[in-house]
Amino acid sequence: MSESKRKNFTGEFKAKVALEAIRGTKTVNDIGQEFGVHPSQVGLWKRELQDQASSLFDVKRGPKPADPSASPERLYSEIGRLKMELDWLKKSLGSAFRGTQDVGWHCRTIGANATVRTCGC
Repeated sequence: MSESKRKNFTGEFKAKVALEAIRGTKTVNDIGQEFGVHPSQVGLWKRELQDQASSLFDVKRGPKPADPSASPERLYSEIGRLKMELDWLKKSLGSAFRGTQDVGWHCRTIGANATVRTCGC
């Protein structure tokens, strides 16, 4: 019993063989002999190249458009806006409870992951 190893071909080699087959200057058998590949494999690679050739030109080239939602200027302005809102809420809530007694909120656990704030009046 002889163990034969399977040949692994690079993409570059496959493309070279397939392009040679597409040129049509040699027969598939000649190309197979020249590159040491079975003629049916040459035909498969040729067909695969022809089928996928159009997808090469579908991809847009050049720099990708920048995502406007990820620009640093927009993010910094959003942080500033949120800080201003937080300060306003702190002032508003602070003035609403000014002059009243400290209610004394207490937290108690009512389940595995649930916590409830209750008034200590």
